[in-house]
Amino acid sequence: MSETTLFSPVSVGTLQLDNRMVMAPMTRNRAGEGDTPQQMNVEYYRQRASAGLIITEASPVTAAAVGYPATPGIYTDQQVAGWRKITDAVHNEGGHIYIQLWYCGRISHPDLLPGRQQPVAPSAIRPEGEAVTYEGMKPFVEPRALTADEIQNIVAQYKHAAHMAQQAGFDGLEIHAANGYLIDQFLRDATNRRNDEYGGNVENRMRFLNQVLDAVLEVWESRHVGIRLSPENSFNDISDS
Repeated sequence: MSETTLFSPVSVGTLQLDNRMVMAPMTRNRAGEGDTPQQMNVEYYRQRASAGLIITEASPVTAAAVGYPATPGIYTDQQVAGWRKITDAVHNEGGHIYIQLWYCGRISHPDLLPGRQQPVAPSAIRPEGEAVTYEGMKPFVEPRALTADEIQNIVAQYKHAAHMAQQAGFDGLEIHAANGYLIDQFLRDATNRRNDEYGGNVENRMRFLNQVLDAVLEVWESRHVGIRLSPENSFNDISDS
């Protein structure tokens, strides 16, 4: 029997990867006007296409999901066209690429959001620390607690982003449910103090993630979908009892 090494092929879902190296999502802050991927992004991913699988930097599912400057979104036709250049470049090099879907929630700042709106979260609890803005570091603000109807709107935005990811030519997608961003804020009891169907016990705190997953799976087969979790990570002032 031949020895399995880092360079041995492996199956992931429907993909046959040339090796077992997976490039993790890494925020680059290099998007152009309209938070659209540009030529710099194309070259960055093309250079790394020899990895078995690339998972892109996190990509906001709507303008209100943004939490950092110049992060490439996946909710407009212009952004889809930019990402399509990237997926074509990676595929032309023989690589495979997933996109990571992102909603930052309270880890944002009015300076980054349409109409300088207040960031949102499961509960109105301000994180410790500072946001990265175009003008430098600024203290986080207290977020606004989402209503149940607004949560459903966000679920629909994830579904829309999943459709856009297909149009952009991705091989699959990963739902970002880690690192203190919006889905993680629902999962953890330090940031989720709700008393409705989205708060309290673990089943309720998982409801938002499960609804996002169900919505995405209406667009993609499950073999093309992953979830990133970080249950013991305290990044972005996140914790759980």
